[in-house]
Amino acid sequence: MSSTFEIILCTCPDKDTAKKLAHLLVTKQLAACVNILPSITSVYSWEGKIESVQEHLLLIKSSKANYQAIETTLFKHHPYEVPEIIAVPIERGLPEYLDWIDTCLSLK
Repeated sequence: MSSTFEIILCTCPDKDTAKKLAHLLVTKQLAACVNILPSITSVYSWEGKIESVQEHLLLIKSSKANYQAIETTLFKHHPYEVPEIIAVPIERGLPEYLDWIDTCLSLK
């Protein structure tokens, strides 16, 4: 059974940026909850070089219907030229938790 909810992943260069983006998404009621995972190490290729940096990861809980607005908001306010913005569908979850997400997003 497919769900209307998803988790959107977005890496940030520092804690302040992560908190700013998380608060923006929740305040705009685009996300019910955003978890900030500190101090992850990202290794990636950028402009022909292998980079290794410390970042913070956002786990954004929202609905598929809000994805485009979230992507637009993150892209507009993110300091990276090409930020990581990846959506993963939530296939299953505690019904009460999914109802809570829906309630938070329906307060608009």
